[in-house]
Amino acid sequence: MHIDVVTLFPDMFAGILGDSILKRAQEKKKVTIDLRNLRDWTHDKRRTVDDKPFGGGPGMVIKPEPVYEACDDLCKKNTRVILLTPQGEKFNQRIARQLSRMRHIVLICGHYEGFDERIRELADREISIGDYVLTGGEIPAMVVIDTVVRLIPGVLGEKDSLVNESFTTSLLEYPHYTRPRVFRGKKVPEVLLSGNHEQIEQWRADQALKKTKKRRRDLL
Repeated sequence: MHIDVVTLFPDMFAGILGDSILKRAQEKKKVTIDLRNLRDWTHDKRRTVDDKPFGGGPGMVIKPEPVYEACDDLCKKNTRVILLTPQGEKFNQRIARQLSRMRHIVLICGHYEGFDERIRELADREISIGDYVLTGGEIPAMVVIDTVVRLIPGVLGEKDSLVNESFTTSLLEYPHYTRPRVFRGKKVPEVLLSGNHEQIEQWRADQALKKTKKRRRDLL
């Protein structure tokens, strides 16, 4: 997979792309991620990407020209353009799985007051990560990248680590325990120490259902 991120602040991505699973995924050639500065597609000395909105109002609006030119240069036949915007559909594991099957996606990060409406015509999909206000689309882009890349076959070491995660089966994940067996009087459930894999799997399924009913009944 190839991911292009069109952003005004490429330096924001250094930490998340340079550590842990995303770093290893790039080293293993499972994904290539390129950070593209939107200002590279401007043609004035100030490298202007925004302007005042017609009709008045607060804030500045991202101009259509640099975004269109960026897509002209980056997009190919199999490219999917994703606009990170609070007006998009709510991002979830189902969408992440769909995106993980794509060969090339372009993530366009919004900023300021928003996009010129004509930019939306470029997008194959508009995505929001939640109903709250962020400074720009960079953090949503990081969320999408992290969620999608770990679903690419071969990125994670163990196949079961994907199968058993929260939201993969529409349930929250079952509880986990490790050593010590007793900590400040709190004991690890005996079934996990039994060695009976059938009973352990049943316990985990029951616990996942119980936790989902208690915390996220909307998922059922």
